[in-house]
Amino acid sequence: MSAAKPLEGLLVVAMEQAVAAPYCSSRLADAGARVIKVERAEGDFARGYDKAAKGLSSYFVWLNRGKESLVADIKNPADLALLQSILLKADVFIQNLAPGAAARAGLGSADLRAKNPRLITVDISGYGERGEYAQMKAYDLLVQAESGLASVTGRAEGPGRVGVSACDIACGMAAHSAVLEALIARGISGQGKGIEVSLFDGMADWMNVPLVFYEGTGKAPERMGLAHPSISPYGAFPTKDNSLVLISIQNEREWADFCTHFMLEPDLPKRPGFETNVVRVGNRAEVDGYVEQMFLTLTRDEAAARLRVAKTAYGFVNGLPEFSQHPALKRITVDTPAGPISLAGPPAILSDGPRTYGPVPAIGAHSAGIRAEFG
Repeated sequence: MSAAKPLEGLLVVAMEQAVAAPYCSSRLADAGARVIKVERAEGDFARGYDKAAKGLSSYFVWLNRGKESLVADIKNPADLALLQSILLKADVFIQNLAPGAAARAGLGSADLRAKNPRLITVDISGYGERGEYAQMKAYDLLVQAESGLASVTGRAEGPGRVGVSACDIACGMAAHSAVLEALIARGISGQGKGIEVSLFDGMADWMNVPLVFYEGTGKAPERMGLAHPSISPYGAFPTKDNSLVLISIQNEREWADFCTHFMLEPDLPKRPGFETNVVRVGNRAEVDGYVEQMFLTLTRDEAAARLRVAKTAYGFVNGLPEFSQHPALKRITVDTPAGPISLAGPPAILSDGPRTYGPVPAIGAHSAGIRAEFG
């Protein structure tokens, strides 16, 4: 039997689409909050991103479990009145419309909090509500480029995209943690508060190490693909059966153990160009080439066995087929209009037992009930 969820009894209204805002509200729903997702008649456009999940969008299935779907048009006076009625009773309001659009429609955060002082409002945007970038359209890859993330990602030949919606997710995670802090503060003061989070700010926080490195040295970290710009050897090496094994040497003790037990050359650290990490980084091509020669004599399993003896940190460069069968992968199953879908589970493991997760709603599946309840 599942334990009670910590946010049970809370009402969240989410006027949302795409990834960042739905990420935040999905985590609140996972924790027991009632989340009313407000959609246009055609639905959240993320419903149409792909058809990979039994004909449904993989994005939408991932981020909308446990929510209620209400179709409403904020330009319709009756629907606007309905939303305002719901928000008088709500605990959290999340929106990621274009900057200023919610306020122009009569759903500005400050006005809503004036009418419902316990309300916590969350305004999610691309680049913030003010400044010259405020009206810029901001999708994940655009913000990866603008924030410098793409410039430190990929191989030496050029910038690369992170293969998941990193800026959206960073923003959604920041919004989620801010909501939880605001709920704690409200429990003390009785007052809600306004929260603003942007995709750019979420990724800017993640970019602090490259930023500080650049401002301290005048140089940006090099793009190294699957290597490390300041440690050697630290990278991916092919085996004779065409696997890629990524190793990480963190200090000279680990390097000595690696040389003794993997390279089978205990005196290698005394060789010119191989002595210390700083020297090895400057001699990276020769060091990596020499290490690669040994990997090419071994199969994936043989390399792993020898790396374990050397106590070297390593991992396989897996594709999606390997990830889907990974022994560490935790899964949950959620119901959808197309049937049950298996997902990777949330990362936190709770001592009070596993949680249940609500179904993914069809467009407007709860409209009639919500209108009858709040109309």
